[in-house]
Amino acid sequence: MSATTNELVDQILADYRGASRDQLIPVLQKVQTAEGYLSQESLARIGREMNLPVSKVYGVATFYNQFRFAPQGKYHFMLCRGTACHVKGSKKLLESVIRTLGIEPGQTSRDRLFSLEIVACMGACGLAPALAVNGEVFAKVTPLKLNKIIEDCRAKETAHVNA
Repeated sequence: MSATTNELVDQILADYRGASRDQLIPVLQKVQTAEGYLSQESLARIGREMNLPVSKVYGVATFYNQFRFAPQGKYHFMLCRGTACHVKGSKKLLESVIRTLGIEPGQTSRDRLFSLEIVACMGACGLAPALAVNGEVFAKVTPLKLNKIIEDCRAKETAHVNA
């Protein structure tokens, strides 16, 4: 584990000295906010510092879908699979994203450009099927529109590298 990760977790845990398991979720939330995700090293350190087996720490973290175990990509795709989006074709979009990016939900591409998350509902039912990229919501997304969104993200990276 890098010194910065150690220091980061130590700083957070300093506020929770002597804390019991009931403080585990706030600790996990703060570490994820600071680190961007929960690394294996952080989970182990939290377990040691809170005197909890790592299996318990991991069990709590995996129970809640708010926690991530890999860093998000530069372009984080959130695909809605709520009822309205499902009826309007989000399953085809999911298949298209998986095929095009070569990642499954919860994964990040090797180049760390893209990550994919499935959400139960984005609250954008009138825009179904909906997709958000880094918080920007795209409405009535088709596989063709999805490919354009991905191409635009890649083009931004090419333009940035060539600039």
